[in-house]
Amino acid sequence: MFVLPEEHRKLFKDPFGELYQTMEMVVPLLTDRVVYAVGDVVTHNLQKRGITPAIAVVDGQTMRVPCSRLPEMTGECLRVENPPGTITDDLIWALRHAITHTPVTIIVDGEEDLAVIPLVIAAPEGAVVLYGQPHKGVVLRTVDAAAKTDAERLMSHFIRVNS
Repeated sequence: MFVLPEEHRKLFKDPFGELYQTMEMVVPLLTDRVVYAVGDVVTHNLQKRGITPAIAVVDGQTMRVPCSRLPEMTGECLRVENPPGTITDDLIWALRHAITHTPVTIIVDGEEDLAVIPLVIAAPEGAVVLYGQPHKGVVLRTVDAAAKTDAERLMSHFIRVNS
């Protein structure tokens, strides 16, 4: 398991990609793209617009409270534990598995927020990762060499611990 030390959490406050105020601004950018969604609200909002993410990572929460807009589960459904402030080996395995077995819904017991980092590392170039930025909008990150380098840099701030 990888744990994010408290002193490095501020590095994860800024958007890890392009921030858009609304999903309507994002949808036209998704044509003919492989879309991965992290978060219940983002996944629900994509589905409401007829877009089924190849991978959806959800935890039943939004901003630490139960989500009232639960997305539909599509494809294979995997359940993993991932406590807040961590990235577990099970989550990393599930993301890697999902990339080659889409569509997959990964249901996280704990917190899914940090899944964006290992997802970008594992995703094929050209894919799009979307997640919500609380009170600001939707973040879109196109997976390319720069995105992978940025994700690896962020991952280097985690400490490996035995779970």
